[in-house]
Amino acid sequence: MKRIHLFELEDFSWFPGWLRSCMTRLIVTVHRTLGSSDELAELLARALKESSSARIVDLCSGSGGPMLDVLERLNEKPGLEGVTLTLTDLYPNAEAARSINAREGSNVSYRTSPVDATELSGETAGLRTLVSSFHHMRPEGARKILESAQKSRQPICIFEISDNSFPAFLWWTALPVNFLMCLLITPLARPVTARQLVFTYLLPIIPLCFAWDGAVSNARTYTLGDLDELLRGLGDEGYRWEKGVIGGRMKKIYLLGIPTRPAGSGD
Repeated sequence: MKRIHLFELEDFSWFPGWLRSCMTRLIVTVHRTLGSSDELAELLARALKESSSARIVDLCSGSGGPMLDVLERLNEKPGLEGVTLTLTDLYPNAEAARSINAREGSNVSYRTSPVDATELSGETAGLRTLVSSFHHMRPEGARKILESAQKSRQPICIFEISDNSFPAFLWWTALPVNFLMCLLITPLARPVTARQLVFTYLLPIIPLCFAWDGAVSNARTYTLGDLDELLRGLGDEGYRWEKGVIGGRMKKIYLLGIPTRPAGSGD
């Protein structure tokens, strides 16, 4: 595989929750800048309709990423008005969960107990999504996620905005770009807290962490060729896989898994 599995700071359990929240808010801002919500909504609308699903289970949600915006777009589409969204994470964002779960009559919820994307239970029926998070998984974990979706006959969508098109040894060149990006987009993040401003512009801890994790994300991203390796031996008469690149302000990689026969119908 081309990818390099370096460490990301956000992967560690000891990484401060407030710092993780600041960084995930920046990631949401990046998605909005790149127009990810519209592209994701089109992919998910197709997956929902083809699989006859009415529920999305988002894995590795962080602060929610672009999925809240995506759900609004989906609910505006005919036949998808009743689609619901459940956000999950191995390290649930307590602040985001409180805010989301406090909304009365909402079709979005945030599960407050940890959910390991590689060890899913029967409670995760519905369209599984991993948005800018699949690269966190080592190949064995990534393969388990794909196998689980196919075995349980649940649709899945993987969507990455990281760019792993450069030669592998140049992964570090994204560090200064990401540092500068953090400085530029912080005023656009919502909500912008005093802590986020202080540790961005006075003590640049957030830009340093954001620069490192962003550069490592690029190096970790599964290329289309890497996905072929992960998918080797998968796919059968009851399940199909589709991968590709979506153009736009930045090329994004996606992988769709869609059941062609419902669970429990036999092989």
